[in-house]
Amino acid sequence: MFYVLGVLVAGGIWFISARNGFVKLSASIANAWSQVEVQLKRRYDLIPNLVETVKGYKNHERETLEAVIQARNQAVAAGNPQEQGLAEGMLGAALGRIFALSEAYPELKADANFRQLTEELSNTENRIAYARQHHNDVVTKYNALRLMFPWSFAASGFGAADLFDIPDDCAAHDAPSVSF
Repeated sequence: MFYVLGVLVAGGIWFISARNGFVKLSASIANAWSQVEVQLKRRYDLIPNLVETVKGYKNHERETLEAVIQARNQAVAAGNPQEQGLAEGMLGAALGRIFALSEAYPELKADANFRQLTEELSNTENRIAYARQHHNDVVTKYNALRLMFPWSFAASGFGAADLFDIPDDCAAHDAPSVSF
């Protein structure tokens, strides 16, 4: 009788501990995604300044500048990590066209404001990459634990979390083409 009671108490303690572990991992995922969003917001705030700097040099590159602003607005409006990944891929491709413009116009590349903005954007890209990696590490740990025996018993009610990934078929994987 005491043996059965001891097993039930131990099982109950394990179950409570496992459920609390999932709650903790869920909070870690929310925090990691929040850190990604902070860095993305920083990036989105830099982009209009970069566009204005380029606009001051070459007004006839309107299509490229409009594509960057449109991609930025879509990325800002994205909701979940999957939508965000697709939007970020398109934004990365559009930004690649801006950087290609700087190669075509040496006076733009030499502009101090443009250099400072591209340096800040580069630093922000590194921060985004780190935050994205951390988010995906936490999500991977959480998703794996949800499927492992015996934790899968305690995981009922906890859905799978999405990785922040840029799809392979996204425009960001293609080299930007610039024609003059």
